[in-house]
Amino acid sequence: MTELSESDWVLLADMGGTHARFAYLKPDAPVPQLIGVYTADTCPTFDDVMDQLCTSIEQHKLPLGRLARICLAVAANPSADEIVLTNNAWRFHRIELSQTLGCADIRVVNDFAAVARSLPLLEPKDTVQIGAGEAQAGGVMVAIGPGTGTGVASLVLDGVGEPLVVPGEGGHVDFAPVGDIEIAVLQYLRGQFERVSIERLLSGGGLLGLYRALCDIHGHGIALSTPEAIGKAAQAHSDTMAVEAMAVFFAVLGSVAGDLALTLGARGGVYIAGGIVPRYVELLRHSQFRSRFESKGRFAEHNAGIPSFVVTHPNPGLLGVACLSSNTEPCTKTSV
Repeated sequence: MTELSESDWVLLADMGGTHARFAYLKPDAPVPQLIGVYTADTCPTFDDVMDQLCTSIEQHKLPLGRLARICLAVAANPSADEIVLTNNAWRFHRIELSQTLGCADIRVVNDFAAVARSLPLLEPKDTVQIGAGEAQAGGVMVAIGPGTGTGVASLVLDGVGEPLVVPGEGGHVDFAPVGDIEIAVLQYLRGQFERVSIERLLSGGGLLGLYRALCDIHGHGIALSTPEAIGKAAQAHSDTMAVEAMAVFFAVLGSVAGDLALTLGARGGVYIAGGIVPRYVELLRHSQFRSRFESKGRFAEHNAGIPSFVVTHPNPGLLGVACLSSNTEPCTKTSV
């Protein structure tokens, strides 16, 4: 952070469909320091988020007059003048944010670009490997994250070995079912959506829709009404439809993750982030995730050599956006 004076600071944010996480960097502490975490439930509008944020900035004794830069990772189109979050009601204009915080230097990136940028910084304690395979040094790394939506991004090394993030909208590719049950799920979801993308299954709302689809397919009553309830019931084996919903969820995730590994040549590994999967690592471990990841016909052996991990770091997006806040910014392996 050599371009900043000693008293300057940088505001970082990781804004998804459910949470807005804010942190700061200072020249004498180039590690993200958490300011606050706000939810779409308690802050239904972006004005509510800003009210909470300004209070937290004051509590941390961060002078707005010394705010040198703002870098936001958003689950939205980062190039638009008006930032409209895809899966909640938060929306704001860059110029209004600049005026509110008194900072002209605002940088906006895709939220999963920030997650992908964090991957080389993760330590062994920040991940759990699922299945076999060994990461190839310098290989392409891919992040996919079922949460409120489904984020996808990858990271490659440029000609001089520097990390280069390749963002995308992989959550909106078509769902390709495998087997009769998934075909029946697709038919059910087609009755609700004009087009069924993987986000219609691999997300919190997608898990709920998957559970309802399976209840309809098997003629069961719908007993659960939230993704959290479905996950807990699956862990406790107290609801057969919840158990099957999580099983299908992880099987579909395995197919999608394996397709990404094939498409991008992800010899550096495929990393599962987001708000859902880290809660259910044991269910994932005992699911068909890895077999579906590897089940790629003539390229089964290829995918068997590619490792898959669950990211358990609490704030990979903030760690990544800290690096993306400046091309010259040093990145430190740490937790925030």
